[in-house]
Amino acid sequence: MSTTITILRPGSEIAVRGPLDVHSVADVRNALSRAVDDGVGTLTLHLGEAEIGDATGLGVIVGAHHRALRAGRQLVLADASPRLERLLRATKLNRVLAVTHPSSAPASTSRGAALPA
Repeated sequence: MSTTITILRPGSEIAVRGPLDVHSVADVRNALSRAVDDGVGTLTLHLGEAEIGDATGLGVIVGAHHRALRAGRQLVLADASPRLERLLRATKLNRVLAVTHPSSAPASTSRGAALPA
């Protein structure tokens, strides 16, 4: 399965679908960096259809969080799977990263421009 990055709202909302692992983090990191640089306020990262495959996937999220803080922004993880929430609790990142739940999920990933990773 390939990874798809969808820009739902430029600079403020991105969805990732598929594996977020060593093979896809470079593209996800670039999309998140552009979004941090191009927007203001909260940056929402929808992960409802993403699979954190290894530590590099979690690392790119933490890196985006730090970059957003340096830019005076907040990264919010939306639609985190139960597995991701367990991982965040196990690493204590749930104390640092903001997480919202499926009620804020995008209705369709066709709303934005999809970028293959």
